[in-house]
Amino acid sequence: MHGYPGQHRILVAVDCIIFGFDGWNIKLLLVERSLKPESGKWSLMGGFINPSESPEDAANRVLEERTGLKNVYMEQFRVFGKPDRDPVERTLSVAYFALIDIQQYETQITTENHPVWYLLDEMPEMVFDHAEMVKLAKKQLRYKAALHPILFQLLPERFTIPQLQALYEGVYQTQFDDRNFSRKLLSTGLLVKLAEKDKQSSKKGAFYYRLDQSNYEKNFEKFLNLVPNPDKFF
Repeated sequence: MHGYPGQHRILVAVDCIIFGFDGWNIKLLLVERSLKPESGKWSLMGGFINPSESPEDAANRVLEERTGLKNVYMEQFRVFGKPDRDPVERTLSVAYFALIDIQQYETQITTENHPVWYLLDEMPEMVFDHAEMVKLAKKQLRYKAALHPILFQLLPERFTIPQLQALYEGVYQTQFDDRNFSRKLLSTGLLVKLAEKDKQSSKKGAFYYRLDQSNYEKNFEKFLNLVPNPDKFF
């Protein structure tokens, strides 16, 4: 077996940053670290890439092993490689992020490694450089959501306008004007109003809507003005 002379061993890992939406709040999924050092402290879902795996295969395997989650769309967004990021060995980490509907995946999550959903403004201290990973993942998510309506893919089949606004406000951690947001949303012509109402949030209730899938793929750019002044969030 041939090798490259004069080169040193560097480990490669993956870390999965899973944001969840429960209908009203954006949350971050964390687990208790199982390895030393800092075992028992809060961590992202991480693990080393096996020789026979691609980074994508490793990310999916690690996520399933640590939380029980399967078939979650994840997007690779950055490699973290400061020489001292892992105190044990020189380790690069390929980071992935995803945003999921918590209610859709809730029954998949196992209790092993004690996974917990944390509100973004109540996150505990995390190991190594995981806080930096989360910070940059939030920035990438905001960028993607401003340029493409990816957030619609993360809602249930039927949703209310207040729920959708709460989703956008959670991602951007700001408040939008209710009337302006609703007006922009309805002006797209890509929502179908349903007869049913959500009566849990108020006595009056809010009508449910669904996406007009027949026109969505061709006209999704109509949703791109939902975020006012997106540049200020990056």
